[in-house]
Amino acid sequence: MELYNNIIYFLLGIVWHDALVWLLVIAGAYFTIKSGFLQFRSLPEMIRLLKNSKASEKGISSLQAFLLSISVRVGTGNVTGTATAILFGGPGAIFWMWVIAALGAASAFVESTLAQIYKGEVNGTYVGGPAYYAEKGLGMKFYGGILALTLAISAVVGYPGIQSNIIASTFDTAFGIPSTITGIGIVVFLAWIIFGGVKRIAKASEKIVPIMCMVYLIIATIIIIANITSFPKVIHLIINSAFNSKSMYGGLIGSALIWGIRRGVYSNEAGIGSGAPAAAAAEVSHPVKQGLIQACSVYVDTLLICTATAFIILVTSSYNTIGADGSMLIENLPGIEDGTSFVLLAVDQYIPFGNQIMAIVLTAFAFTCMYGGYYQAEASIKYFLKNKSEKVINNSMVALKVVLLTMAFMGTQFTSQTAWNTVDVFGGTMAWMHMILIILLSGTAFKALKDYEKQKKQGLDPVFRPDELGIKNAEIWNKINPEKLDKTV
Repeated sequence: MELYNNIIYFLLGIVWHDALVWLLVIAGAYFTIKSGFLQFRSLPEMIRLLKNSKASEKGISSLQAFLLSISVRVGTGNVTGTATAILFGGPGAIFWMWVIAALGAASAFVESTLAQIYKGEVNGTYVGGPAYYAEKGLGMKFYGGILALTLAISAVVGYPGIQSNIIASTFDTAFGIPSTITGIGIVVFLAWIIFGGVKRIAKASEKIVPIMCMVYLIIATIIIIANITSFPKVIHLIINSAFNSKSMYGGLIGSALIWGIRRGVYSNEAGIGSGAPAAAAAEVSHPVKQGLIQACSVYVDTLLICTATAFIILVTSSYNTIGADGSMLIENLPGIEDGTSFVLLAVDQYIPFGNQIMAIVLTAFAFTCMYGGYYQAEASIKYFLKNKSEKVINNSMVALKVVLLTMAFMGTQFTSQTAWNTVDVFGGTMAWMHMILIILLSGTAFKALKDYEKQKKQGLDPVFRPDELGIKNAEIWNKINPEKLDKTV
């Protein structure tokens, strides 16, 4: 384990170089400007599309894809990750999480639109993701294979470990249940969901995600109202510590930027490509429809859930911050350096049985992230099995499920730092590879956006005809859309 930790820590320093942070920011800014600030001006359209979504035999509904992508984005990283950003970057890290969310929504639009344009069909269901648009959009089959493999490994090795690790630690704190028992419970329930296929995964997201988000936001609202007089001070603290070099957090401005973006990327995953497989699975008449819907999911993730976590911690002063020299800069909770504990202690002050309730909420967050991650891996592995028999595909999926369940159990035995470093290495690697890809292909997504908006102005319900736009290798759309454009009802 010591050797593993040393290797992971070494890779972490390479992957999360400052250059990656600036790549994410600059690319997000470019997509924002190129799309005409689409993530802000198209909010009403995003909501309208969510209301009107429908499923089909080959695809899930736009709403289910939206919730499935949220199940991946909204995990324990929204709680523990936000707290960790405050621990190492100070309150100013929250500002940079907001920035990367706003910019990341544009990145999410691009990757999700591309996933729809270049999606395929395997065993009668739609599949897609980074590997598919690398091959079909750029003709880079080898690069697509690397992306598929990286995303699959990340989803079944990196994500399950951190999620199950946090479930185990919170259940130990809240109920005194040993991590081994918790690990067995995780494996049993997770197996029931993922062996039910994408339809069961989508239905589970449809039921669990709205409830878990609502419960958490209610908890946050109660705590904020109870400390409403501190709320203006918290807003000032976040902004001041992000920019004021003369404040007590002045030495952490660089750390606030790095940790805010690093944890922001992990929480909303925009630009990493992990939301693309869910986007590709949806049944829509035009790729931009799902691109808009997926952009909206970033807001739910960071601007609602992560912000709720930040306010829970900051209005109650339930946090510590480590200075640039490694010493404690702020120590409101002596001896505590675990981000999850920040939230648990804050909630326990104001909510009866707060630890127990939060353990259940965090479990819901973690489970949705694990089975959402499984779907990413499944879609990625199917990229290598497009021409294989149904038996080979089914056996491969069983093997993938076994690996995921094994890693989910092992995560309960890891230390928290090992789990976080592992997922950061995979996430950072995927960010490098995928951001370069969608920058190169973004012109196709914006061409589709222009076509969508043109049809909307004509009073049409937009349908996608790639041949008319000069977009090649999107042949599945010839089967999806009727011959004539339909008037909007």
